[in-house]
Amino acid sequence: MAGRGDVPPLIEDRLRAVCRRLPDAYEEPAWTGTRWRVRKRTIAHACVVEADHPNSLASAFAAEGPVCVVTFRAPGGEAGGLIASGLPFYWPGWGTNVVGMLLDDGTDWTEVAELITESYRIQAPKMLVRLLPEP
Repeated sequence: MAGRGDVPPLIEDRLRAVCRRLPDAYEEPAWTGTRWRVRKRTIAHACVVEADHPNSLASAFAAEGPVCVVTFRAPGGEAGGLIASGLPFYWPGWGTNVVGMLLDDGTDWTEVAELITESYRIQAPKMLVRLLPEP
């Protein structure tokens, strides 16, 4: 990894492929890691959290080394259900509809695509959401 918070290229490429299909979504560097946005609203943010960082959520995973995570928005009831289900999901500590997800070798990328698309539906203007196929 190139620097603190940098997302491994394979994971970043997979997230990029999902977000590239979303109308007007764009990618930009975040304060740490990479985020994908639509009209200045974040639909997904991926980064690596270090176990030794004081504000790290790595402790939520009982990780000794860095872990890669993505945060996204989910409908209110669904957010609570995902978080309550436990790993790979967690509450990042902010927002009522924000969910974090650990990305590792066992990640279901079809599920990630569905979750990020739903996040887009929450964050994007209705005129852009109408351009997506029905779920």
